[in-house]
Amino acid sequence: MTIDLEKIIKTDQEHFVHPQFHPNDHKQPFVWVSGQGAKLRSADGREFIDGLACLWNVTLGHGRKELAQAAMRQMEQLAFTSSYIGHTNIPAVQLTEKLSQLCYPSINHFFFSSGGADANDTAIKTARFFWNSHGKPEKLKIISREHGYHGVTLGAMNATGIPAFWQMFSSKLPGFVHIPSPYPYRYVSNNPSVSQGRAAADELEKAILGEGAETVAAFLAEPVQGAGGLMVPQDEYFPRIREICDKYDVLFIADEVITGFGRLGRWFGLEHWKVEPDIISFAKGITSGYLPLGGIGMSDRVFKVLAEAPPDRRWMHAFTYSAHPTCCAVALATLEILEREGLVEEAGRKGKKLLAGLKQLASLENVGDVRGLGLMCGVELVEDKATKRPFPSSRKVGARLYQECAKRGLVSRFKDDIYMLAPAFVISDADIDQCVNILGDAIPPACGNWGSDV
Repeated sequence: MTIDLEKIIKTDQEHFVHPQFHPNDHKQPFVWVSGQGAKLRSADGREFIDGLACLWNVTLGHGRKELAQAAMRQMEQLAFTSSYIGHTNIPAVQLTEKLSQLCYPSINHFFFSSGGADANDTAIKTARFFWNSHGKPEKLKIISREHGYHGVTLGAMNATGIPAFWQMFSSKLPGFVHIPSPYPYRYVSNNPSVSQGRAAADELEKAILGEGAETVAAFLAEPVQGAGGLMVPQDEYFPRIREICDKYDVLFIADEVITGFGRLGRWFGLEHWKVEPDIISFAKGITSGYLPLGGIGMSDRVFKVLAEAPPDRRWMHAFTYSAHPTCCAVALATLEILEREGLVEEAGRKGKKLLAGLKQLASLENVGDVRGLGLMCGVELVEDKATKRPFPSSRKVGARLYQECAKRGLVSRFKDDIYMLAPAFVISDADIDQCVNILGDAIPPACGNWGSDV
């Protein structure tokens, strides 16, 4: 097929409103036309390592014919049917059974949405429904963390702890509170008598007491913070969080949109700390990004409230495409491949290899911190290592590093001056080494003191 690349780009600029849109970002876009494994190919014939599995989600890699075949078989038989009152479909039922086997022991009940943001909105509404049903309608506040990313629908945006997502849509809604992130590289405790992780977790207790426990419905957190800068918590952090939630009768919602389904080398992220949430939100890896699917899982305690509500006080929450049978069929095929090929374990092994390689870059002048867990790693650049002083934003070092890496055949994402890597679980060891080599070559020119235009 011949591609008129100039026409595609012109039409893109004239008609396509992209996520986080600004026309400056689309003057010379990558036009992706194919992918295989952990590689993407652009319309001009160049090949790149897909350093973030697109958006953390293409865990099985590109070009998986089994997933296309699963979608085709289901679409030929029954592409879509409603799962509203009195209706169900076989792939959705089978997927809930499979999830109950893979998920935390206490999580056995599942609702499906179309993606991560509406999954988090669902989780927030479910927490509020739970307390309303207990006769505590004032228990509605959601506490989340600075640098947290939970999506940009209205509820999820308010839980997201990155101010850039709020400022052009008026002020935050009432009922959303943010506490400091554990962020081991930069969190400063005011309590030297306890460990950094304990002190960071205690920020939740302070917030609950400040707001009044009788007003707080839930705490919402990613096991490893992703889009906000890839922060891996201290080992003592989440066990203490669970203690605090139990002490003050606050639900714990785990945002596993990125970390679920193997990204951290375990099926779900909190397994690393032997902690179980009351509700999880998920998306991305459940279909390896091949079709949109998200949802929540809830504990028996939470589900009991939904199941026992009188009909006129029911859980009035729904999406047209909830439990879409084709998406559920692709999810079942994805989970089967993850198990058959041992890819969750491979993500753990490859993540250790990637992190070890990136840590070799710590000797570079402007590499302040290298961190990661599972196949999810970040490199933070600073102007001064001794003081951890960041570069002035006018230097646009993160954007420069993105461009320098792209010149060398690696595309991924950055937040401020933090470059993040979370490739497909099928990435080869050689390509892992190449990611490290490219970053090592790209960091010095990205940090060079020349001009301010990118």
